[in-house]
Amino acid sequence: MAMGIVAFGLLTVDHRLTVDAVPQANQKIVAVDSDLDFGGPAANAAATARMLGMPTRFVTAIGASLLTEFALGRLRALGVDAVDLLDDEPGEPSMSTVMVTQSTGDRTVVSHNALSVRANLPLTGHELDDATMLLVDGHHMSTAISLCRTARDRGITVLFDGGSWKDGTDELLKLVDIAAVSQDFVPPGGGDALQFVDKAGCRRAVQTRGAQPIRVLNDGYASEVPVPQVDVVDTLGAGDVFHGALAYFLVRDGGDPDDPNETFVEHVRQAAAIASMSCQHKGARG
Repeated sequence: MAMGIVAFGLLTVDHRLTVDAVPQANQKIVAVDSDLDFGGPAANAAATARMLGMPTRFVTAIGASLLTEFALGRLRALGVDAVDLLDDEPGEPSMSTVMVTQSTGDRTVVSHNALSVRANLPLTGHELDDATMLLVDGHHMSTAISLCRTARDRGITVLFDGGSWKDGTDELLKLVDIAAVSQDFVPPGGGDALQFVDKAGCRRAVQTRGAQPIRVLNDGYASEVPVPQVDVVDTLGAGDVFHGALAYFLVRDGGDPDDPNETFVEHVRQAAAIASMSCQHKGARG
């Protein structure tokens, strides 16, 4: 099966708890409900694109363990071709604790990310075979940069999910065609995030801001896309879903970062509708 999208980045195991209110220091509370699932920006994006119908490969680095089998198994059950670059050595996925406030759908996340995983991971050279687009989330940064270089050499569009600034982001941005950043993405020294990624060389840039309109910057032309207003149940993973849906719509319609501006804005609008829909249900892919 040809891969339309390859997503590279973080895979976690998320323990989600629905609570009436986030506990104070030294307070014990009882959750309304809980569940266990995979998570991570690129993983959720890959799952979203696959659930929308796009052949998708997800590449990460964890190592063999029961928790790894659980997380990769959940992804594969959705039809994602999930690849672990460290499957021949022991390792554990990062654990995330997620508390969702029942009345508002707001989420609080504590995660270790991929801080314990070594840099310069072993690549086979086949990770991007048959890909039209590479999505990276900035985790496993040195390897992400290597994949982006290969993608550029092969003419594969690179989409960056910029949830926050990480060491190496400035180098990564030089290889990015489309940057989709959050309101938590703050460049060194502050300043406007869209202007920053535009000057870094990205052809197009968008910034999600929760329920506020999405900012779009394309070749100096700025616009905003309203976010559909819905009854929010759970905002967990909404940004990840947006990125996965945006990748899906871009690849479905050709994946060309030089498409007319109005076409790109329409893809952003469609992705925002999918992300808003996900907020009406529990979990990142509800």
